[in-house]
Amino acid sequence: MDDEAGDVSHIEMPAGTIEVVRAKLHDIRVTGADLNYHGSVTLDPEHCEEVGILPLEFVEVWNKASGARLSTYVIWGERGSRCCILNGAAARTCQVGDPVIIVARLTISPSALVQLRPRVAVFDAENRIIDRLEYRVHADDNGALRFETVRMRG
Repeated sequence: MDDEAGDVSHIEMPAGTIEVVRAKLHDIRVTGADLNYHGSVTLDPEHCEEVGILPLEFVEVWNKASGARLSTYVIWGERGSRCCILNGAAARTCQVGDPVIIVARLTISPSALVQLRPRVAVFDAENRIIDRLEYRVHADDNGALRFETVRMRG
């Protein structure tokens, strides 16, 4: 997907750490909402393993239908179920069928950015994976950064 590549020239790397995308489930549909559960988002372990999201890991959930954004933690549901269930207070932020983006973050040194390869799974309306992507940042010989989205096989 080289058409989405872009150059960012001569960016001065900040001191300290930055938060970056580590893994992403894009356009996964909400399959349930359980207000009376303890809290969290229940996800199919197969989807989580595809991008590397771990049980109990904190994630951001961004609802494309309502604009709601929240932070919660992941619990694994039934393998192969294609579930995405928002629990507890998060259940009030969605409707079944809403497309959401779920992002796991990582805190890194800016110099580690070029080593990171966040994985992205893209979903259809039945929560089947229809595309697998990887984000990459490269630095050229002059230190200019280049970003690209790469389609993965399989």
